[in-house]
Amino acid sequence: MIKLGARELRTREPSEEDLKKIKKNPLYIILDNVLDTYNIGSIFRLADAVGAKKIFLCGSTETPPNHRIKKASVDTWKWVDWEYAPTALEAIAKLKTFPFAKASADRQNSKLKVYAVEQYQKSVSYNKVDYQLPCAVVVGHETDGVSKEVLEMADEIVEIPMFGVNKSLNVMVSCGVVLFEIARKFK
Repeated sequence: MIKLGARELRTREPSEEDLKKIKKNPLYIILDNVLDTYNIGSIFRLADAVGAKKIFLCGSTETPPNHRIKKASVDTWKWVDWEYAPTALEAIAKLKTFPFAKASADRQNSKLKVYAVEQYQKSVSYNKVDYQLPCAVVVGHETDGVSKEVLEMADEIVEIPMFGVNKSLNVMVSCGVVLFEIARKFK
């Protein structure tokens, strides 16, 4: 196993040519009032890892530049596309009006699907969902979760089953589990 230190983890900033070579997936991440800047920065890093097209930072979510976002993101905030929206509903509405390319027969619908990650009476296990692209994955406030308005309009509410004493996972970890499940299905 290769053990990387802090210096090896911090790669050089990619050139414009490097960025053009990265295949972006029709995958969007929406942060609905996520407050912890380390979670925000880590989600930038996660977005880079899965090739997400864009992150929407909504409501009270802090935006770059921010020292703690920079540190946790390992500078990925500089090249992962992001946008601020006053609410997660506004971010979803913007994405719903975006003219996605026509569907390919085997992988993608042209209509955006919204998946909220939340423990909720209508939620289903994240690994039992037939994910569609393009899609948006919404994660919420560390204590209050995804807003009720977003839950009501989501195409699917997914949760990660918990088998121990603890009843929840960190918002970044939950987002990562779901994003890699989606990426696994489409790679």
